[in-house]
This record gives sequence, C-alpha cells and structure tokens, in this order.
Amino acid sequence: MTMASSSSLSPAAGAYAASATASGTSGVTTRDPRLDFYRGIAMIIILFAHTPGNFFTSWIPARWGFSDATEIFVFCSGMASAIAFGRTFDRAGWVLGTARVGYRVWQVYWAHICMFFTIAMMVAWWDSFGVFGKEYINSLNLVPIFEGRTGSTTGIVTTTADNLVGLFSLTYVPNYFDILPMYMAILVMMPVVMALSRVNLWLTAAVVVTVWLFAQEGVLEWLGASHLWLSLPAEPWSDRHWFFNPFGWQLCFFTGFAFMRGWIPAPPVKTWLIALAAVIVVANIPLSNIGVRAVNQEWFGAFEGNPVIDWRVANKPLIDKSSFAILRYVQFLSLAYLAWVVAGVGGHRLIATGGSALSDAWGKFVKIIMKIGQQSLAVFVFSMVFARIAGFTMDQVGRETGTVVLVNLVGVAALIAVAYFVAWIKGTPWKPAKGAAA
Repeated sequence: MTMASSSSLSPAAGAYAASATASGTSGVTTRDPRLDFYRGIAMIIILFAHTPGNFFTSWIPARWGFSDATEIFVFCSGMASAIAFGRTFDRAGWVLGTARVGYRVWQVYWAHICMFFTIAMMVAWWDSFGVFGKEYINSLNLVPIFEGRTGSTTGIVTTTADNLVGLFSLTYVPNYFDILPMYMAILVMMPVVMALSRVNLWLTAAVVVTVWLFAQEGVLEWLGASHLWLSLPAEPWSDRHWFFNPFGWQLCFFTGFAFMRGWIPAPPVKTWLIALAAVIVVANIPLSNIGVRAVNQEWFGAFEGNPVIDWRVANKPLIDKSSFAILRYVQFLSLAYLAWVVAGVGGHRLIATGGSALSDAWGKFVKIIMKIGQQSLAVFVFSMVFARIAGFTMDQVGRETGTVVLVNLVGVAALIAVAYFVAWIKGTPWKPAKGAAA
C-alpha cells in the first residue's frame, strides 16, 4: 500500500465538495452520490434496528455478517468530515480547523442531551399512566436518572443529581444513547490526526492503528495486558464502559477520512479483488446471526449444540462490536469495496439515465435516499425518538405483519420529511434571493 500526499483532498472529494450534494443545498448534481446514498441507507437501517419488536431487524445486513449499519454510518461520517473539516484545515489552518471541529462537537453534544431528555420524558409520561403493562423507564435502563442507583458489586451510591452530572459530563452513557458520544470523541481526535498528517502519513497511520489495538479488550486479555485497555466509563456506580469504544471505532472513521483525503488511494477494480471481497462476505454468513438461526431452527439438519455460537463465543475478541474488532473491519471493507464497485466510478451507476418510467422512478429514489444521508445528524436523532414511539405504538396495537410493515413505512416517510424540512431550513428560505429587492 502506498500513501498519497497529505496536501489536499482526493479528486473525488474535490468534485464532491464542489457539488450541491456536499453542501446540502437544493441544487441538482450528478457528482458522486455514493457517500450520501449509502449513508441514507444506513439511516433507514438504524431506524429499523432501534425499533423494539421489529421483525425487519431479523433481515438487516447485520444479521448476515459481522459488520452492520454502524460501520456504514461511521465510515461515511469520516468521509464527510474529510470534506467538511479537511478543507477548513487546508484553507484556514490548524487552529481554525480545530475551532470548526469544536463547533461541530458542540452541536452534536447538545443534540445528544436533547435526544436523551426527550426520550426520558416520553417513557416517564407513558409510565405515569400505569396502564400499559410495561415499565418503559426500565426498558431503557433509565431508572438511575430518576431514582439514583447503588452498584450491586461496588456498593457505590449515586443520586439523581449525581447521574445528571454524569449525563452532562458523559460519564453516564446508557446503551441506547452511546453512538453520539462515540462520534464526539472521535471528532475530538481529528485535530491530532490532522497535525500528525503534516508530519508524516505513515506516522498518522501508526498512531491510529496503535490506539485501535489498545482498545481491543479481548485481544489484550489474550496477551495478558488487559491493564492497558483504553476505554471510557459509562456509569459511576459500576465498571461498565462505553459500549461503542471510540478508541476502537476511530479506525473505521479515519479509514473513510483517509480515503476521501486521498491519503489512501482508491483500490483498483480487479476481478480477483472483487472475487476475494465476495468470498469474505459470503464466508461470514455461516458465522453470522443467520448461521446461528440456521442451526437453531435446523434449516440444514440437526446439530449437537450450536457450533456457530460456540465459535462466536470462543472468538469474541475478533468480532466484538464494542471495540470494532478486526474481523468486523475486514468484512466491512470487503462489503464497502463491493458497494463501491457496484456504484461505479463517480457513482455513475446510481444516476438515472434514459427517459423511461423505471429510470425516472430510480432517479427519484436515489435523490430521496441522498437527502436522508445529507441530513444525517437530524435524521439520526429523530429516528432514535421515533423508534421508541413506534415500539410503544406496536405494544398497544399488536405486531401483526401488516402493522409492523405499516409502522416501518411510516417511519421511513417521517425520515424523508425530516430530511427535506431540515434541508429547507438550512437553505434560509426567509432570506431574499440574490438580486431581489430587500
């Protein structure tokens, strides 16, 4: 592998950054739609995955391999950050680039806090009726924020006040609310990575990989070095840590970042490379959730026990989601390569051509998915709230097939509406058009 110059964006990134897609404006563009298209797909999958009791989650990509929509979201966020922030570092210098990253962290931080209190308010409201047959505060393990918590093994006593402090200082991070803190922590690392890139790209890669290695808890335990594990505490009354360890997941983010910066050259489109990636993706299936299901339900005959579960338990350090383990990385890169090949150079295969009704429908579909991807933060926060509402609704009306399908379709429609609304607001429609009279 060779590393390219660190001085500027890759040609693809430069073209994308100059397009209306990159800015989120309403202009029409045919320039490289891949980033926002795949990020939009990830947003829809994330909605499905977070909706309680949703049978759609039985067939999402996560069930077929080690990686899932989280990798798509983080990888694409790295690519988008290379465009949004990398150009600021190039044009305005390290200090102002760092300031812009800090501003984004500030935005994400308050999105996280507002999302938490919105959902906490909802579940508390539902529980206040006392008629739904389910404790919704407990379902998200939010009792500590309402009543405090005493650690069962540590004996540490925390009050609501303590946990409010923990929430705002990110030392209390409930599992459902752990993606945005991970994203913030990785963004904080970006100025360091940009500074290192000005010294040497190989040094940058070495630091990123080394930090990732020290986030691999299971591997460190194998090596007898678990005391060196890098992680962040998730609650003050126990030894639980952030589920999404940012020191591990930064490798996924900065891989996307490096590709879009041009630090890593685009891989060649070769038949043997396509075949290798396909083999890796297909070879994951027997060891995936689908493989576990196939054995449990005897799709291919009876087994003694479940060898797939046995393998996954024995090799957890290699597939662990929390630390972004190595086999997740390999499987995701293989899948990403195939998706990149399918989309074609500059994403031209995603662009509708011809005047047929089918071509027109495909063009509109891609445009809508891209719009979701362009407004990923707003869409993500909304989806996390809507997923709880959808789950609550199905708790009351049932989960017959038609009901679940309808709820999911309404959810996707809501994501689309939010994406278009946010894009419209960002376009400052209240301002007079250029050249118009004030």
